[in-house]
Amino acid sequence: MSEHERAGRVLVAGLGNLFLSDDAFGVEAVRRLARHELPPGVEVVDIGVRGVHLAYQLLDGYDTVVLLDATAQGGVPGTVYLVDHAEIVADAAVIDGHRMTPDAVLALLGTLSVGTGGSRPHRVVVVGCEPASLEEGIGLSEPVAASLDEAVAVVLRVLDEATAPAHPPITT
Repeated sequence: MSEHERAGRVLVAGLGNLFLSDDAFGVEAVRRLARHELPPGVEVVDIGVRGVHLAYQLLDGYDTVVLLDATAQGGVPGTVYLVDHAEIVADAAVIDGHRMTPDAVLALLGTLSVGTGGSRPHRVVVVGCEPASLEEGIGLSEPVAASLDEAVAVVLRVLDEATAPAHPPITT
């Protein structure tokens, strides 16, 4: 695939463990997002706990990456956050394939891109949700389940921005 063909590709990845309650937010959010008609060039994947797999997939020439994950920021459970990672930090990552946060995946991405020559995404956005519980259990808490529609709406707005055709300059 040429660089031109890869331009504008968007990956939306849901992260989380289905057996740790609200940690499954990202997985449930991508399931709900997949019900929508999405712009061409958008790929939606359920990564779950396969963070190392995601890091390698990110090297495949995506322009924009949207990660969905439970994100504890100290807010009210169910609060949806949009975090735009303007710079991808290439610090050393602790590799635990079952507990990799978006930051750990991005740090690993920096390490992998040097060794493999892969192409890192230009923009990485995290759509997160404040969890109520990360204890063992299947199913989202009520406030996190109630936030899924809002999270999907945020992702759809990001996708609109990422896939909007570039307008050539107007000349007279």
